[in-house]
Amino acid sequence: MQSVTPFSSLRNEQELMSCLLVLMKQEQLHLVVADIEAITELTVEKTALVGQLSQLASQRHQALAACGFAPAESGMDAWLATTDEAEAAPLWASLLETTREAKELNRLNSLLVNKHMLHTQSALAAMRPPAQSGNFYGPSGQTTSNTANRRVVIG
Repeated sequence: MQSVTPFSSLRNEQELMSCLLVLMKQEQLHLVVADIEAITELTVEKTALVGQLSQLASQRHQALAACGFAPAESGMDAWLATTDEAEAAPLWASLLETTREAKELNRLNSLLVNKHMLHTQSALAAMRPPAQSGNFYGPSGQTTSNTANRRVVIG
């Protein structure tokens, strides 16, 4: 049985993060054209990938702790300074770069989502009568007023 080291799952993490980046780029294309159905399908895939990435990072953190390093990214830097694994440092640097790209893409996609939400809210507001008028549609489909009837007293 092979022992688990901080390097054990690094290649898998990089591959999964690259896949996540591809999905996020697809998501951005679908957001631009407002293809909600495609975005929903991608969300399921993204969620699964994020879960796998989280599990691999947790395993890497446990391996770092078992080696006497901090179970975090800072511990990875310290471990890299002591390891003989030639591929570890470039692979770690690549994973960090891919992660930065994914974070930026996520930020941009969030802006697109917010833009669509504002557009939808504006469209809904345009379909509603102004709040000051107090006019609403009743069960018959006719406009009703929620203001109390005023009686005029002459006298």
